[in-house]
Amino acid sequence: MVQENGVPVGMKHYPAEFKADAVALYRSRPGATIKSVAGDLGVNTETLRNWIRAADGRRPGAHSAPPAASQTGGDAVQAELAAARKRIRELEEERDILRKAAR
Repeated sequence: MVQENGVPVGMKHYPAEFKADAVALYRSRPGATIKSVAGDLGVNTETLRNWIRAADGRRPGAHSAPPAASQTGGDAVQAELAAARKRIRELEEERDILRKAAR
């Protein structure tokens, strides 16, 4: 690969805040896959996977099982309300990440 200033040409550089927000978004969506979140954000799947590993203190390329997602109980209305509030937070977080990326 051709390099300029020691960086392969064609590689994108993302601000640390964008990376942290992307990892937070992935973690806030227990049922989501890395591929789906990466697609939503317009980043490479392996790039997001490496950011998650780095946030966990693991080196990129290391393999281990993801942490188990915890579930909360409650009656149907409260569960639905909690799910709706969570989805609102996810959408607001996605919007904020995309706004920052567009700058």
